[in-house]
Amino acid sequence: MLAANPGSRPLAGGQSLLNVLKHRAAEVEAVIDISRLEELRGIEGDGSGGIEIGAACSYDQIAGSGAVAAAHPKVAEVADGLVDQQVRCRGTIGGNACFNDPGSNYPPLLVAMEATMRVTGPGGDRKVAAGDFFQDTYRVDLGPGELLRSIVLAPAGDATVGYSSLQMASDSWAVARAVARIRCNGTIAEPRVVIGCVSGAQPRAAAVEQAVDGAEPSAEAITAAAARVDEGIEPGGDAHASGAYRRKMATVMVERALTEATERARGDDG
Repeated sequence: MLAANPGSRPLAGGQSLLNVLKHRAAEVEAVIDISRLEELRGIEGDGSGGIEIGAACSYDQIAGSGAVAAAHPKVAEVADGLVDQQVRCRGTIGGNACFNDPGSNYPPLLVAMEATMRVTGPGGDRKVAAGDFFQDTYRVDLGPGELLRSIVLAPAGDATVGYSSLQMASDSWAVARAVARIRCNGTIAEPRVVIGCVSGAQPRAAAVEQAVDGAEPSAEAITAAAARVDEGIEPGGDAHASGAYRRKMATVMVERALTEATERARGDDG
């Protein structure tokens, strides 16, 4: 149906699409309801700590999944803290990813965790690394007639994740966000630090990663690395925050995310 209607859009939870249509920010020729396709709603573990989450899984479903919590607890924690219960019951992880607003919760997390996006369409299935899937604001790597089918997360192993957001209110969009994934066995290794609320490309903070790679997980080292977050990012301003304020808060969010990741590596997360 998507292929036969080039101007169509899929409807899963509708938490983003309906607002876009209501405000006449876009027009579509057809809305295709995919919310009851069971093939998109499953959560399956691979037996080794990896997990595949259907794109139409609701936030509530993910938050309550023991399989997700065991394999990748941060994915479940983010879902459990999203907006309010009504939205959590309808909004979907695939919709959050495909909308790809700079303030979307999941894209920076999926990039940091090196998720694989499983796409299906008229030409069959293909797999796209999350870092390539998120192209720009409101743009993702989906061709005509294609649909995000699921999100695959490899086993975490000894990697830990920190996630920090600054929101205008508990049920509103964030103005700054950072995600950090590290391995830590005496020193920090293989860091991936992704900045949210800057652009839909979900930029990695390369200078921060370079500064923290091989460093001891001390507060001083983390603070020094976080101070380099403004190298390579150009936050824009809007009605909620100036670019300068976002840049400053990105530094704070990176420091908090790295601190959380190191605390989890030490088992200090409670």
